[in-house]
Amino acid sequence: MTELAVSTLLLAEEAAPGGGSIFTLIVPMLLIFVVLYFMMIRPQRKQQKERESMISNVKKNDHILTNGGIFAIVDKVKEKEIVVKIDEKSDVRMRLAKTAIAGIIKDSGREEKKPEREKATK
Repeated sequence: MTELAVSTLLLAEEAAPGGGSIFTLIVPMLLIFVVLYFMMIRPQRKQQKERESMISNVKKNDHILTNGGIFAIVDKVKEKEIVVKIDEKSDVRMRLAKTAIAGIIKDSGREEKKPEREKATK
C-alpha cells in the first residue's frame, strides 16, 4: 500500500510544471496592470482634472452648455452653484449646480472647452 502512495506522489510531482516560480505569475499580472493604468486610469484622471479646472474657471457672462442640452449665459457664480439666464428677453433664469456644466461655449457658437468623453462620441 505504501508503494502505491509513493508512486502516486512521484507521478504527481512529474505532472506538475517544473521550474515555475512566483515571478512567472507576478510579471504578467504587473504588465497587465501597467497597460491598464496607461490606457484607462491615467487618461481618465487627466480628463477629470480638465473638467474640474473648466468648472472652477466659469465666470459671469460665459456662454455654457448644460448636461441637459440647455444653452445659457452665466449670471451669477457661487461656490457650488451658478445662476444662468436662459432667455434674456423674458428674463428667464435658472439655478444650477456647477457640475451640470457640460462645456463652455465661445461667442461664435462653437464649444471652447468640453470634456474628452463628449468629443469622442461625435
